[in-house]
Amino acid sequence: MTALAPAVWGSTYLVTTELLPPGRPLLAGVIRALPAGLALVAVTRRLPRGSWWWRALVLGALNIGAFFALIFVAAYRLPGGVAATLGALQPLLAAVLAAGLLGQRLTTRTVITGAAGVAGVSLLVLRADARLDALGLAAALGSAVVMATGVVLSKRWASPAPLLATTGWQLVAGGLLLLPVALFVEGPPPASLTGENLAGYAYLAVVGAGLAYPLWFRGIRALPPTDVTFLGLLSPVVATALGWLALGQDLTPAQSLGGLVVLASLVVAQIRRRPRAEAAPLPVRDDAAAVSSTR
Repeated sequence: MTALAPAVWGSTYLVTTELLPPGRPLLAGVIRALPAGLALVAVTRRLPRGSWWWRALVLGALNIGAFFALIFVAAYRLPGGVAATLGALQPLLAAVLAAGLLGQRLTTRTVITGAAGVAGVSLLVLRADARLDALGLAAALGSAVVMATGVVLSKRWASPAPLLATTGWQLVAGGLLLLPVALFVEGPPPASLTGENLAGYAYLAVVGAGLAYPLWFRGIRALPPTDVTFLGLLSPVVATALGWLALGQDLTPAQSLGGLVVLASLVVAQIRRRPRAEAAPLPVRDDAAAVSSTR
């Protein structure tokens, strides 16, 4: 179920390029987060209490607001392949943070599968002529750091409220933090929107946020944070597959190999080693029982 969230997010590229007005990624982020968050808060009728006022603000900034803003900078200053490759560092970053904040053991298998995931994504989306930009690289790396931190802190700070209420708090907090940035950078929303624009925004709000984020945060509650971030590698795989199927984009053998490497790494990362069962102690019988058993 958790894997459905990054799979849905992988369709964002197709929706953005085909349905949304160009040059408005921050507006798309606000519309994606804020209406869905307000709807979830209205449905659950639960507001944060005590320390969860500032915790919801911090998690909303990490998982939604700061992440969207940094992705916006990276997307504008870097080719998509470079940004996606740096984003694939999330599982490794989450594993390091989980070891420090949650006391989870950093295993060799996690490091190897994490490195394989980065290599697979680079084969899938990275181009040899990709240009590099220092600010764009810092933003892309920063987006991976804030997302990994948000996942680990979401695991550390177990919310006492229902899942939908906690999801709504974070979406509202992230959307409100992103709103002034969008107005400052992009200006007011377009004066007129087409039917395709409205359909695209509705998809991002209802499916990309209202459905996907509860599944994502539910997975954070149920799974180790490193496992959750490995599932995030599905986004570039789905985006590439949709580009091939819906837009007729070429799919090279190297990209196919990269997709297989990504899928193999996230599957191997989910395998849990079962503890060996201890041998059951032999029953102790008294002398009378021993004698009677020989009759």
